[in-house]
Amino acid sequence: MPVGTGEVAIINVLSQNGVAQEDTLVFKAKAPQGSTFNWTVNGKGTTATDSIFKFVSTDVGEHIIAVTASTNNKKVSSQTSVTVYGKYKYGTFILNEGNMTTENGSLIFISPKGVITDSAYFKANGTQLGNVAQDLFISNNKIYIISQNGKKNAVGDAFSNDGLLVVANAETLKKVAAYNDELAALSWPTHVAVLNEENVIIRDNNGLYRFNPITKALTFIKGSRSAAKLTLAVSNNKIFAAAGSKVYVVEPNKDTLTYALDMKGSVSGVVRASDGNIWVSTTGSPAKISKINFRDYSLIKANDIITGSVSAGFGATPGITAKGDTLYFSGAGTKIYRHVFSMGATEFMADAKTVVQNANIVYNNIAVHPVTGEVYLNTMKAYGRDYLTNNISVFNFNNKDILSANYKDYTKFPAGIFFTESFN
Repeated sequence: MPVGTGEVAIINVLSQNGVAQEDTLVFKAKAPQGSTFNWTVNGKGTTATDSIFKFVSTDVGEHIIAVTASTNNKKVSSQTSVTVYGKYKYGTFILNEGNMTTENGSLIFISPKGVITDSAYFKANGTQLGNVAQDLFISNNKIYIISQNGKKNAVGDAFSNDGLLVVANAETLKKVAAYNDELAALSWPTHVAVLNEENVIIRDNNGLYRFNPITKALTFIKGSRSAAKLTLAVSNNKIFAAAGSKVYVVEPNKDTLTYALDMKGSVSGVVRASDGNIWVSTTGSPAKISKINFRDYSLIKANDIITGSVSAGFGATPGITAKGDTLYFSGAGTKIYRHVFSMGATEFMADAKTVVQNANIVYNNIAVHPVTGEVYLNTMKAYGRDYLTNNISVFNFNNKDILSANYKDYTKFPAGIFFTESFN
């Protein structure tokens, strides 16, 4: 709607009150014919002199856009406000492990408009993530990124980077804190999840730890040995972690497990459902997808999976991914299946090999966008130097042309796909 007084009004052409850093908003001044225009941002003049003003900013926060229209020696002004948020607030992250012996981890970002930024953390800070980056979590406008090796690779070579755990502003990726020596007791940390500022839960070869970034205390959670190398789910301020045939439950400020739920099958994925309950996939005969009540850990319902595989493969990400009542899985392969839980129905959707060139090896598992329903898949041509020939493929199974986007040669052993909306 136009805003303004007298004979000039500002029309926000795109009807957006907020915009990401570096993105453009278009404003149009409505004024008497023959007017000349003077636009300002936060009281400072701009070079714009016609009725259209394109606003772009890298400064986050509120900005006041004002225009003065001059006609027949008469001046009338109007203003409106717009909020600029961080470039990385909304979108998709893909975390690269990097090459264990030669390079650090890195972060790829894909904006909602499909614009890709590689090495996003480095571009924001001029420093690198740790060696073999493994997992990330977003909480309270901070992004937590864990790496397996930190400043020394697996064979003991020193690397220049920000260490084992990096904390950055989730909108701008500007580093807030970094921890390395404080976490030296960890053995190959792989996953991180956050309950609050003083309860950062980290999984390593020994189990689960509670790290307090304020006191720097690192506490092993008793009973958590054998926690699997799989993504941790968070719901109702609790951590749900795969551990063999069990799902462990961890609560803040507790140094022992709250609960260990026996799933009677090898757990291949633990994922928060949109209603706060927990999806659990188990392999075996038969494989199952179960829905668990997040309050009392009771079984709500379990469906047998006899078509396709819910295995996580060798990956460190869940064998299932969910949007609402619909789950996808590919058994760490290129054949994607969809399961509608309420109907108990599974169908084959596509084989990525038939639509994506060089989609030979799936590196970590597929992930479905919690808003758009698009399914993301990372593949590469082969090991050796052929890992540099790779694809980030985006599938929209509602379209006839199912491949809605494909980004070539950006990944370097991708550890996982992370949607900012998943952390809301």
